[in-house]
Amino acid sequence: MTVVVGKDTAKTRRELEVNGQKIAYYSIPAAQDAGFGDFSKLPASLKVVLENILRFEDGGFSVSTDDIKAFSEWAEKGGQNPREIAYRPARVLMQDFTGVPAVVDLAAMRDGIKALGGDAKKINPLVPVDLVIDHSVMIDEFGNPRAFQMNVDREYERNMERYQFLKWGQTAFENFRVVPPGTGICHQVNLEYLAQTVWTDTDPDGALVAYPDTLVGTDSHTTMVNGAAVLGWGVGGIEAEAAMLGQPISMLIPEVVGFKLTGEMVEGTTGTDLVLKVVEMLRKHGVVGKFVEFYGNGLDNLPLSQRATIANMAPEYGATCGFFPIDNETLRYLRQTGRDEDRIALVEAYAKENGLWRGADYEPIYSSTLHLDMGTIVPAISGPKRPQDYVALTDAAASFAKVVADYRGIDVSDEAKDMLDEGPAATKSVEIRKSQAVKGQDYELHDGSVVIASITSCTNTSNPYVMIGAGLVARKARALGLNRKPWVKTSLAPGSQVVTEYLEAAGLQEDLDAIGFNLVGYGCTTCIGNSGPIAPELSEAIAEGDLIATSVLSGNRNFEGRISPDVRANYLASPPLVVAYAIAGDMNIDLSSEPIGQDKDGNNVFLKDIWPTNAEIAELVDKTVTREAFLKKYADVFKGDEKWQGVKVSGGETYDWPPESTYIQNPPYFQGMGAEKGAIQNIEGAKVLLILGDMVTTDHISPAGSFKESTPAGKYLTERGVPVREFNSYGSRRGNHEVMMRGTFANIRIRNEMLDGVEGGYTKGPDGQQTSVYEASMAYQAQGTPLVVFGGEQYGAGSSRDWAAKGTALLGVKAVIAESFERIHRSNLVGMGVVPFEFTGGDTRKTLGLKGDETVTIMGLDSVKPLETLDCEITYGNGSTKTIKVKCRIDTAPEIEYIENGGVLHYVLRNLAKS
Repeated sequence: MTVVVGKDTAKTRRELEVNGQKIAYYSIPAAQDAGFGDFSKLPASLKVVLENILRFEDGGFSVSTDDIKAFSEWAEKGGQNPREIAYRPARVLMQDFTGVPAVVDLAAMRDGIKALGGDAKKINPLVPVDLVIDHSVMIDEFGNPRAFQMNVDREYERNMERYQFLKWGQTAFENFRVVPPGTGICHQVNLEYLAQTVWTDTDPDGALVAYPDTLVGTDSHTTMVNGAAVLGWGVGGIEAEAAMLGQPISMLIPEVVGFKLTGEMVEGTTGTDLVLKVVEMLRKHGVVGKFVEFYGNGLDNLPLSQRATIANMAPEYGATCGFFPIDNETLRYLRQTGRDEDRIALVEAYAKENGLWRGADYEPIYSSTLHLDMGTIVPAISGPKRPQDYVALTDAAASFAKVVADYRGIDVSDEAKDMLDEGPAATKSVEIRKSQAVKGQDYELHDGSVVIASITSCTNTSNPYVMIGAGLVARKARALGLNRKPWVKTSLAPGSQVVTEYLEAAGLQEDLDAIGFNLVGYGCTTCIGNSGPIAPELSEAIAEGDLIATSVLSGNRNFEGRISPDVRANYLASPPLVVAYAIAGDMNIDLSSEPIGQDKDGNNVFLKDIWPTNAEIAELVDKTVTREAFLKKYADVFKGDEKWQGVKVSGGETYDWPPESTYIQNPPYFQGMGAEKGAIQNIEGAKVLLILGDMVTTDHISPAGSFKESTPAGKYLTERGVPVREFNSYGSRRGNHEVMMRGTFANIRIRNEMLDGVEGGYTKGPDGQQTSVYEASMAYQAQGTPLVVFGGEQYGAGSSRDWAAKGTALLGVKAVIAESFERIHRSNLVGMGVVPFEFTGGDTRKTLGLKGDETVTIMGLDSVKPLETLDCEITYGNGSTKTIKVKCRIDTAPEIEYIENGGVLHYVLRNLAKS
């Protein structure tokens, strides 16, 4: 390989010659030489953003030299300079749950622009967009060889309307590709195939230009690809649509937290154990709105698949992204996964010339730092309801005993508390566990019975070390005569077909099948809430006994009400531990010291007896995870199977909305919209719709899973002749605003503090009586009464779910006032015209004594500036008033315009119509 630095052609433009081909690029060292500042100590993740600024400054976009200099000032100020910049990602990634409503919005915008006298074809992605259908498959069938095909068949039966619509989108829009069902999970497909680390394109003069591969995705775990040094993060569908249509992402130059990894993993630990510790540490450190970059000599011992696991869970530790710089391991992974050799050569040359390479001396300036010796990692799980609730495996059983005591409201004595610390045997002695016989079975369930054990999600199924490890646990258990417990619903849903290829090549799929971990589909399944129903007799026993049933999954999310309506306690674990818990069947068993079961001769078997060595795992990974497997499985990635090829489409540049559809409806956002923007309206005389606590997630606000016929959404579908069996899920109905409005704030575990101890989507209506949130909001809207929602810390944590903001807006909520917001949801609220506010001065919903009968007025919004503090007047039910200061979380000047227009898509639509 030869590399030649060429002549300056435009300020910072230079030229590389790689394997005989000349490629232009924008040089950060050249910007330094030109006097813009010293960028030598910038973290690689921030250099990617800087390159974006350099490239678009040369392209004549609204980028100033001060924007470039701000990055040098960031380093001079020790990693602090929150200047507002405009960032333009190279591409957009979608999945079907968030992608369907995004395409619905684009179709509605085509109708809207025509109504304003514009050209419908102007509504078209300007950057490449890939949509991977991965969220729709449910686990109806499991534990047998026919499970995969039966689940696929049901998937097409349920979702044909959605798939027809997406195929229409593929034909109607340019730059828009769809990866069919049954291929894999979007983040894993992105990591293994779509991502290039360094992207290339031609400029208006036809010259080839290289630049860092960057993206935003309509799924919070888009961050996974940062493991391959591709800067990407999740945004709501609203923001992604704006980016597709040429709107830059307005952002502040972030702080970058450096996370130094040293040492190497010890025997018996996994990449999952490492990431759960990382999540705990970073949540405690506080990284919301910040980049995290991993560095240190420990990376020399960390395969890229393990890095991707850590990057994947950036939303769980709260960061915008978790970035790993380019190094030799990046090149090795690109080669193994089938990338072109010329591309790999370009990645190396570009990274070294532009300061993005992690060498032995890589030690940039960071805003703050943490350190972790990977040799200290121990086996662990996280739960029962937050990813950051880290529990060492040795403490897992005792920790669950405390969960039971807390749920039962048992005020145990100090002596009993000490006994709880000692583990499950002591738990039984203080008699806090409940049990219930199962009809027609010779066993009973009790608090802690594991009813779901699922190897699921891109987080871990992208990592061959933990997948091979799970297969070896199954093999060793099978050889000893162990099997899953009969009440455990087991499933294996890999993130790509390559996983099946190497599991079969290693002969391990047969062993997994024997334990009940048959292939159920290629998709998110349990992690997104598509775990499917458990056996009716188990569900009845859990309800009748009010039991705390548990699930163990290898995913990234375990929020309340997400995994299954029958399960209260959900634990994240490595795939090998998922297999182990399926065999044990009980969260009360201390897997670190107690028998997991008995062998064929009745002898006790312990976890250590079936746990593979690191050498055993590495040997099989080296043997079976091959470049040829990736090339084979991704050869026809957009083709799909016969079912997909048989999906028929109709329609032209605009969509012919079928009025009878319960999946796809024309949303009301742009109907009747005028050509001119308005002004931000003050909030006067607003009533309180909900008062919510800390860590209210987007799952609480807009659940993705199943729902019952007694819910407002269920009633809506029943009235239209949809049988309960065909309800599907909230996630699959996101193309129909009527269903989603009714599902907003409808999580079965959400708690409105206006009500006493009530779970579920309920509040008080204008008459003061308890009713559903949807019905209350409709009654208030009929009166012309605006609404507000109060919340606690980390409001909107979790998924990039744009419907959490869309539903909030359609329910008539004008403002959300909380102690703090998670990054994506704050942006989504603004994008839908809902104003986020943060309490100041120590005020909270609790210190203010809010009950829900208050009236709220916020003036000054008609002239508000970014991050301005305004007066909020609260009139209590007894007539007394109190004025507090609230910080308006409209963070940037463009966001002011978005709110003035009613939302970011309204802003884009008006501008395109005028152009």
